Amino acid sequence: MRIYKEFKFEAAHFLPSAPAGHPNSRIHGHSFRVVVWMEGEPDPTTGLIREFGDMYEVLDSTRAQLDHNMLNDIVDLGPPTLENICIWLWKQLKPSLRRLARVEIHRDSCGEGCVYDGPVA
Repeated sequence: MRIYKEFKFEAAHFLPSAPAGHPNSRIHGHSFRVVVWMEGEPDPTTGLIREFGDMYEVLDSTRAQLDHNMLNDIVDLGPPTLENICIWLWKQLKPSLRRLARVEIHRDSCGEGCVYDGPVA
C-alpha cells in the first residue's frame, strides 16, 4: 500500500550546459510540485503507514531549502535538472522517511516531470 503527500515551491535556476542564447542558459523560474510516496503495511493499532502530520514537518523543512531560492546555489544538488532535484530530494528525505518509495517532481506549467524510485540495487 502507498500513501503520498504533495508540496509546492517556487525557485529560479539556469542550466550551465545549455548553449549560449538558449532560454535555459539564462536565469528563469518555475513553479514546482513535489509528490512524496511512502509504502508499507498500515500499523495494526493506528491503521496508518505514517501520520501525515509527521510527514509535513519533514517535507516543510526540505521545501524551505528550495522555496524562493536559486537552485544553482544549493549544496550537493549539481546542475538543477529535474533528475538531479529528484535525487537531491530523495537524499534529503530518506533518513527521516524510512518507508520512502518514490519522489516525483513536476513543472505543471511546462507539462514536464521526473519520477525517482530510489537507488538501483
